[in-house]
Amino acid sequence: MALAAVAGMSLTSIPAAAAVRPTARQPVETAPGIPKPPTGLSALSWLVADADTGNVLAAKAPHRRLAPASTIKTLFAVTVLPKFSSGTVRRVSTADLAGLGSGSSVVGVKAGRRYTVDDLWRGVFLRSGNDAVHVLAAMNGGWQKTAQEMEQNARRLGARDTTVKSPDGYDAPGQVSSAYDLTVFARAGLANADFARYCGTTRARFPSVGGTPIENSNRMLAGSHGVPRYPGIIGVKNGYTSKAGNTLIAAARRNGRTLLVTVLNPRSKVANSVYKEAGSLLDWGFRSAGTAEPVGTLHAVQSGHDGQPLLPAAAQADAAGIHPGSPWRPALVLGAGLAGAAIVGLAGLLAMGRRVRGRSE
Repeated sequence: MALAAVAGMSLTSIPAAAAVRPTARQPVETAPGIPKPPTGLSALSWLVADADTGNVLAAKAPHRRLAPASTIKTLFAVTVLPKFSSGTVRRVSTADLAGLGSGSSVVGVKAGRRYTVDDLWRGVFLRSGNDAVHVLAAMNGGWQKTAQEMEQNARRLGARDTTVKSPDGYDAPGQVSSAYDLTVFARAGLANADFARYCGTTRARFPSVGGTPIENSNRMLAGSHGVPRYPGIIGVKNGYTSKAGNTLIAAARRNGRTLLVTVLNPRSKVANSVYKEAGSLLDWGFRSAGTAEPVGTLHAVQSGHDGQPLLPAAAQADAAGIHPGSPWRPALVLGAGLAGAAIVGLAGLLAMGRRVRGRSE
């Protein structure tokens, strides 16, 4: 099923059992005929979805509002990434870095130096650099403006569990999201070729950190810290704060099918539990996908209140990865259905471990 075919669908347009908005105490939801998900999962909330169709295959408390940590950077990227070409250069000022939270994860952005937007996005996705987020937000008109735009885009995407207070994911009173919303953001992001490229980059050079390449802190992608690289992994984003615990959105592709898994705050004391639980859910999803009716659906991307695209025509092309003088190439991580739908549905709509206490990853 292409994304265009599910446009406008909501949880009330699917079977009654899936129309119920699960709470934190409700049991795991799976469709009839699908084997039960792995036992021993300790996460407070998780969700498995097919990225191409938007079908939700299973979930536990998918709308439970929890601190998202740096997984909220997916919404930040969906909001800001289409606005600036990758070659745009920013001379970073002290004001750009003002308000950076104590203990924040940083990539090493220095005031007075010049960085391309391409550099900054690598800093965001690979090292979860809150310093890079602050600079991009400054370019976008400021911290509060960016937070407001992120919330507006969340609503337009059909994600209603998210409140943005700090666009970089740093712990802030009232900042919440859900496994459902975060999966929606990742799905929207993966329809953008630049987003897909950044979130799937394992290692890259970064100015001002010397000659040593930076490595993606997503251990499932990098294959590091005792976590093997997951077969077929294509991104998306990990996070950690003292309030959120470990959080992760992971996407992988096998045999022509792309799955998304979001795992929030595993309670297990086992090392790398967020990656292990995400891996077991992906394994289950690939075994079970296509064998039964879904328990729900991710909302399709929605237009603005006036029914118009969220971006002007020039920005629509940039959001879809269309560059003057070159053919359009959809993000390769998604199937043909979503890639085709991205032209008509998403191109104009994307305007959109352990740390010290309070630290974000």
